[in-house]
Amino acid sequence: MPITNQQVAGHTFLQQMYDDSYFPDHVVDQGKAILLRLCERVEVEQPSDLETLYALTQAATEEFNLLDREFVAAGSGIETVAREWICDEFCFVASAYGFMDADAEELTSGRDW
Repeated sequence: MPITNQQVAGHTFLQQMYDDSYFPDHVVDQGKAILLRLCERVEVEQPSDLETLYALTQAATEEFNLLDREFVAAGSGIETVAREWICDEFCFVASAYGFMDADAEELTSGRDW
């Protein structure tokens, strides 16, 4: 499903990770795909409140939890700076879909990275 939100469609997810050779592009691509799937789910399910949005972001967070293993296997990992970049992307998604008051910590509260 193509993204209809123009702000999201014009955004390059995880650009800082692509720019840093510590993070293998093929694994960052998987992270980008997780974020795009999150956007697709938001567009399809159209959450009406933060609790519903948080349920969607928690599912994406779980996918990142699994992806961290891929980073480690490739000699990398989701460490402090990457964690901040990923959390920033979750905040971008929330904001792009009108959830300006979303709590940054709550968006990824299930993370183990």
